[in-house]
Amino acid sequence: MVSIMAPSPRVEVLARSGIDTIPKEYVRTEEELKSIGDIFAEEKVTDGPQLPVIDLAGVSSGDEETRLKCHEELKKAAVEWGVMHLVNHGVPEELMERVKNAGRAFFELPVEEKEEYANDQAAGNVQGYGSKLANNASGQLEWEDYFFHCVFPPEKRDLSIWPKNPADYVPATIQYAEQLRLLTTKILSILSTGLGLEPDRLEQEAGGADDLILQMKINYYPKCPQPELALGVEAHTDVSALTFILHNMVPGLQLFYEGNWVTAKCVPNSIIMHIGDTVEILSNGKYKSILHRGLVNKEKVRISWAVFCEPPKERIVLRPLPETVSEAEPPLFPARTFAQHIEHKLFGKSSTVEEDDDVGLKKPDDI
Repeated sequence: MVSIMAPSPRVEVLARSGIDTIPKEYVRTEEELKSIGDIFAEEKVTDGPQLPVIDLAGVSSGDEETRLKCHEELKKAAVEWGVMHLVNHGVPEELMERVKNAGRAFFELPVEEKEEYANDQAAGNVQGYGSKLANNASGQLEWEDYFFHCVFPPEKRDLSIWPKNPADYVPATIQYAEQLRLLTTKILSILSTGLGLEPDRLEQEAGGADDLILQMKINYYPKCPQPELALGVEAHTDVSALTFILHNMVPGLQLFYEGNWVTAKCVPNSIIMHIGDTVEILSNGKYKSILHRGLVNKEKVRISWAVFCEPPKERIVLRPLPETVSEAEPPLFPARTFAQHIEHKLFGKSSTVEEDDDVGLKKPDDI
């Protein structure tokens, strides 16, 4: 049975209180503790698998060989890893810095000021400032606070809940969302042709130009006095089609690859991109939605900016596309709406479109 605990103090407040021992609700399971190490030491490891770096400089090159090489490298990373560093992605470095500066400035505000933007998860209002409530049987919490809101399309933004301080938060975030929306189309086009489909097919199946939604979650991971016992974000896959991540160059992201946790390096001016469950389902598992988690440390605050590109909750039915299915490769996933897929992940419900057409969304999987 899922337990919902009363909200704890903000993790930032706990971290600044001078505690030497973290509350038991933040201590991970015995099995998880076996694999939690020193994130700074693990980032320095050079042997073994490394998260691929994909240079998008040639993505639209007039030279066919250059263009196809770029497309093949991205497809290969999506098939083998489901996550990658993107460089030369077209999003201006200056804009990325503005987004990071604005988010950092918000979280540096007094907690009392941030609380003016607090969400109310119990009432189903997940947008705003918050800390994760326990949604697993053991009642565990994660070592993070966050700010979550819809950033695209414009008509779905609720600017009344966006931070007014710092002043550049709204314009920088809007411009960044517009850039990522363009990048989303570019990436989905490459992945679509990689499946032998028309360039716009995956995007259409995920909501199309009008209904694909971008939601931003700024994750704030305070210094942790016992990082060997905690997780910033527990192991999960993203429900999105694609997820784009910026961070403040403090390591923390780990990917579960070939049976081991691999630490993502900090690559300057890159955007980390995850393939989400939506694309994995549409591709019948050819593109991977990789299990990942976030570690914390006692030396530096880590902040990440995750933008989830998601289909509409009820209008789109997610199922393997016919072109990806054959007698030798039968469908790996049942037909579900996006809302049903989230319900299934959160609560283990097995509803499909055929079984239940009235499953509602409780809260985002990534909150």
